[in-house]
Amino acid sequence: MASRLLWASRAASYLRISVSHRGFASACKYAGDDEDGKWHGGLRSKIVTQFGCVVKDLKYAESHEWVKVDGNTATVGITDHAQDHLGDVVFVELPEVGATVSQGSGFGAVESVKATSDVYSPVSGNVVEVNEELNNSPGLVNSSPYEKGWIMKVEVKDASELDTLKNSDDYAKFCEEEDAKH
Repeated sequence: MASRLLWASRAASYLRISVSHRGFASACKYAGDDEDGKWHGGLRSKIVTQFGCVVKDLKYAESHEWVKVDGNTATVGITDHAQDHLGDVVFVELPEVGATVSQGSGFGAVESVKATSDVYSPVSGNVVEVNEELNNSPGLVNSSPYEKGWIMKVEVKDASELDTLKNSDDYAKFCEEEDAKH
């Protein structure tokens, strides 16, 4: 089964067809669900679309990064939609703790078996923490993009920048329109 999915994914990529690598039922399993498939905390509200999982209480950039704000700290990662298009992630370039990032500017990269993609900061501020676990387990970006696969935490410089980001409904619609173009 896995080899057929891999072949189909490669063929679709060659033909520039968008396919989902996971079924609808399992697409958001990692977003707060446990091994038994039941919710046990973590991220509460989620939308499952043909374009992946979109978590309701997050903000999203058009470049496919997500932001979860807790006080003055923003946790940043790439979306389920982005990781699905990238394929199996094999390396994550992390920023340095203490680095200054600006909204819309690149701060690192994600390398997969298909491509390397720059990652852009959805907010401006200072990097206060990076997910060192990604150095040894970059696949967490695939298996748990909204929880264990986060990339950095930023002390937010200007909270008004969050108003320029998309909510979950707008991001899901954006992904649908973007994929329809390809």
